[in-house]
This record gives sequence, structure tokens and C-alpha cells, in this order.
Amino acid sequence: MLQLVQTYPVPDRMPNGLQWTREGLYVMDQFSDLIYVLGDKGKVLRVISNVTENGSGITVGGGYIWTGSNGKTVSRPYRSTDTHLGWILKLDQKTGEPVDRYRTPDGGGIHGVEWEHETGLIWVTAFSPKALILCDPEENFKVVRKFPVELPRLHGLAIDGDGIWCAHTGVKIIVKYDRKSGKEMDRITFPPDGPAPHGLSVKDGVLWYCDANFPDSNRAAPEIGVIMRDGSNGARRQLGARRGRAAAGTRR
Repeated sequence: MLQLVQTYPVPDRMPNGLQWTREGLYVMDQFSDLIYVLGDKGKVLRVISNVTENGSGITVGGGYIWTGSNGKTVSRPYRSTDTHLGWILKLDQKTGEPVDRYRTPDGGGIHGVEWEHETGLIWVTAFSPKALILCDPEENFKVVRKFPVELPRLHGLAIDGDGIWCAHTGVKIIVKYDRKSGKEMDRITFPPDGPAPHGLSVKDGVLWYCDANFPDSNRAAPEIGVIMRDGSNGARRQLGARRGRAAAGTRR
């Protein structure tokens, strides 16, 4: 049985990317392009201004924040730093100031980015053709490995053991792919009336998701939550302490 449990209140309007760190949960908001760092119970610890445009994915690694700048913004006013192009941005982790930027491997937009801690490489999503691509940020995002995927609208990424979860937002399916072969290892299908998973992140063996509820708004509000399935004892233990505050959490 699948349970989707809301956890933290949404700090802005369109949470589109998630990344757990020791500091807290980093949330990339697509509406404002602000980065929020959330602590216990979703308390806002920091708000980081930055030059991301149409912010989608986010990851943290190597002492930097990396964001998916997904082309032309559609939710906020134009800024002088906007380019309307797809970039992977390297930002100062404390200030959010830009350090460097890299065009996406396929030259298009981008939804998901995920730091691979054991190698210092970064996974990114690609649209044309649909693929997951492992890149080397020290070599101008040189492609190290890639594999094609069949499902559409690749979005949030989250490394989990030998696999990497990828949210396919339009069909409300999350697939765990083997990082070496690209073969499917696991699959989670959200209900038709459930949230559309955008960002993903793993903490203590528990998979977190966020739904920006945009552009195809079919829910009452955006949300941040965790996924619990039968047989996932770790998830049940983690969720036990969260159910009370999840029920009391507000939607925005």
C-alpha cells in the first residue's frame, strides 16, 4: 500500500527541487526562484537569493549549490540576469552568488540535478532525447555516461544506493534506475488524483517529494511530503514522528 504523507509547510508557492543536507532541506522555488533552507518542522533557516531562472532542480555538493535554470521564466517578472536558456548554475553555498554556469548537455531545458558524492560528478536530466546523463563539472560538464529512458518529462533526481530515482512528473511515476546500466530497479506509481512529483531527495532511507502544482495545476495546493510503502520499515519508523505535525501542517 502506498501512502503519501505531507510533512513540511511549503515555504513559497512552487517547490520544484529538493535536496537534503546536514544543514537542512534545500527547496528550489519555481515561482520566486528563491532557495529556502528548512530546518526541523519546516522552519525557514535561510532564504538564498540567486540568478536561477525558472528554477527546477537543485543539489548541493563540493561546497556549492547547483541549480537547474530551466529557460524562460513564466511565473515572475523578467530580470537583467535572465537569459531564457537552459543552464546548470554553480552558486556560492552561503551567499547564492554565481560562481560559474554550464549549458545543458542537450542544449535544452533542465529539470533534475543530483550530486554523486562518491565521485564528485553530477547527474542531470535531458529532454532531447530523453536521458539521464552523468557529467563531470571539473571538465566543463563533459558527459561521462548516459542512458536513455522511455517515460516522459524527467524531473527530480535522488541517488539511493546503486540506483537513482527519477520523477516522471506528467505520468506521476517515479522510477529507480541502475546507475551503471540504466535498467529499471523499482517503480512507484502515484494515484491519478495524487500529487505530481517534481523534486526528490532521500534522507535516512526515506524518499521525499515535492509537487509545485504547476503548470498543470490539478491539486488544491503545492506540497512537500514523504513516500511510505508496505515493507518499508525504515520509512515507517521515520514517519512515526512526523504524522502529527504533518496533519497539523498548512497548505499554501
